[in-house]
This record gives sequence, C-alpha cells and structure tokens, in this order.
Amino acid sequence: MKEEIINEVAKSEGLTPRELKNLIRTGRVILLKNRRRRIRPLAVGEKTRVKVNANIGTSPDRVDVELELEKLRVAIAAGADTVMDLSVGGEVDVIRKEVLRNSTVPVGTVPIYQVALEMRKRRRSFREARVRDIFRVIERHLEDGVDFITVHCGVTSKNIATLRDRPRLCGIVSRGGVMMVEWMCYQGRENPLYEYYDELLDLAKDYSATLSLGDGLRPGALADATDEAQIRELVTIGELVQRARAAGVSVMVEGPGHIPLDQIEANIRLEKVICDRAPFYVLGPLVTDVACGYDHINGAIGGALAAWYGADFLCYVTPSEHLGLPDVEDVREGVIAARIAAHAADIARKHPGAIEWDHRISRFRKELNWDAMINSSIDPDRARGIYSIQPSRTKGACTMCGEFCAVKKTKETLYGD
Repeated sequence: MKEEIINEVAKSEGLTPRELKNLIRTGRVILLKNRRRRIRPLAVGEKTRVKVNANIGTSPDRVDVELELEKLRVAIAAGADTVMDLSVGGEVDVIRKEVLRNSTVPVGTVPIYQVALEMRKRRRSFREARVRDIFRVIERHLEDGVDFITVHCGVTSKNIATLRDRPRLCGIVSRGGVMMVEWMCYQGRENPLYEYYDELLDLAKDYSATLSLGDGLRPGALADATDEAQIRELVTIGELVQRARAAGVSVMVEGPGHIPLDQIEANIRLEKVICDRAPFYVLGPLVTDVACGYDHINGAIGGALAAWYGADFLCYVTPSEHLGLPDVEDVREGVIAARIAAHAADIARKHPGAIEWDHRISRFRKELNWDAMINSSIDPDRARGIYSIQPSRTKGACTMCGEFCAVKKTKETLYGD
C-alpha cells in the first residue's frame, strides 16, 4: 500500500506510521478496502478508534431499492464507518452494485444469502446448492468491489454436534449459521466454507478483501451465552485466523450476541486470547432479552462495555431488532446509539482526541452557548429540535430550569458574569 495512504490512516487514528504498520503486520489491525474500490482504507483493530457498522438491505417482504439507498445515505450522515448490505429480496445484484456505487465507506455482505435466493429461482433450496454455486457467488461479490464478507466457516460438523447433545433455549439465531447447518445435514458433508477454506483465502487475497469470520453459533438468548457450542466455534475460528494470516489475508472475528453484563469481559478476553488479538466485531452485545423496541439502547449498553474490554468494531442494533425490517429513522437511531457507545469506550481507552470533544461541549455549556453546544453534539439536528420546541422565559436558559439554571447562577454568583 502506498506510503502516503498509510501515513494518512495512521494520522487519523492517532498512531505513527510505524505503529500502524506493525499492527497490520501482526494482524491486530486490518484495513478494509477491496482493491477495486476508490475509498480510503478503514483501520479496524487494536489502538484504533472503535468503529461502527450499520446493516441495511431488503427482505423477502419489503423490496425498495430507493429506500435502501436512503438508509445508506442516512447511515453515513449519522457517522457509520461501514455498512453491510444484507439484502435477501429483489434483484440483489442490482442493489449491491448501487450500494457500492453510492457508498463512501467500506461495504460488507453475506454472499450465501444470495446463493439461497438464486436456488429459490431454480425452485430449489439452499441445501441443494453445489459448492461451486457458493464460491461463484462469493467471487461475484468480491469482483463487484465488496470490501469484507461474512463467512460462517466455524460452523463445522463437530461443533454443531454439541447442540444436539445440549439443546439451547433459542437454538441457532444466525441466519447464515442455520443455512450452513441445513446444507450440511442435507448433504451429509462438512461445511464447504471450512473444507475449502484455502480456496476462500485465495479469493480474498486476489481482491485484497477481508474475511469476517461469522459467529454462526452465537447465542440468541442470555440462557445460551458462553455455552459449549459458542466456545467450540470460537476455537475453530481461532485456527482459521492463523491460517488466514499465514496466507496474507486480512481477517476479523465476529462475536456474540446476547450476553449478560457479567459475561462480557470474559467473552472479549476469550476472543483476544484464542484468536491472537484479531479485530473483534460484535453485534451489540445485547445485555437483556426483554428490550423489544429499545434494542438500540440495549446494544449500546453492551457495546460500550465490550469496546472498553477490547472489542474493536460495533455492529449497530436498531429499535426494530427482533421485530421487523428497520426503517430510515431506525437506521439513524441505531447508528447514533452505537456511536455513543463507541465514543464512551474511546474515552475510557484514552484514544487520542476522544475526550477533547467532550471538553469542547462542556466549555460551551459553561458559557451557555447553546448554538455552539448543539452544533458540536453527536446529533445536532435532534438536539436543535428538542431545544427549539419551547424557548425559556429566562434569557440564556432552557426550559428544564429556567430562572433556576445552576450554570447561569454559578456564573453570576462566583464570577460576576
């Protein structure tokens, strides 16, 4: 990679070029960028700012390309570092290409979703797909310019046998994970993404793309957290991380899932040990199962803790999680909630420059400089909308305290302002 790009990325992360190169060399930082994309690479991993991903994409029940492009625009405007197109309805080739054409940030996909759609067009099921069908679609995604792909390579015959012996409360909740299990049980064969992993590595290397090793056996309920199936899959993924690094392929690890607060630290530390500090990409994690309609808050609580303990990349969760396909406002709220979690962790991790944003806001609050405070906030439009609903009768105050504003009285009492 060109020296000036490394220098630019290093500067944006508060690292020296030498530090960044060493982290990339050891696989503890990855750069997300397909060689066919004209975007700045995104650094994910140790000592970098915690990143946030936003999922968009159609469903079998709702296909609207323009709506998905609007979600893309809103996600990026709200500060998402990456997006994943998880479309499973409509002309997914067209949707993916439009997302790639309009995205200024790295784009990820789950190629096996499209394999299932193409099999359905042939009036067959995913479980009947041939290995070459799966790999052809993977290459198509990479050829289009997808920067990272989720591949459920750790869902092996040995690992799923655990679920038969020790059934879970919620079973398998990963869409890609259960698809691979269905294929394996029908075919009576090993997971092709595991069996032909070397071929997968060759494809990823050809396009300088990143493999995101999916957690197909992640827990979808607190009762299933940190169970044997989850940990066995993680051990397999740890082996695959080493094989990817040996092949010169960029790799990160996806993580749970539904995890109680008191198990988050252990889960992060397990991944970092088993996978030799590979970048960890977590969904949430969700710290309770009861937050339907508020899972963006649920995920932000877990995400902040996970990132404090060492997770590197937060996949947002929207208010629609567990209920339906997110709309545009859900996407915006999901991104903002995840960004708050990521920023809180960056402060605790003492990432260069993180706390300065908070100090700037605090100075504006002390000065009762409402415009500057609002404009510097994480979501200025939302903040401005709330502030302007009803002006206070007391100059310089808001309607929460009015004439009893503590900041105003401090200025008047102690400083004579």
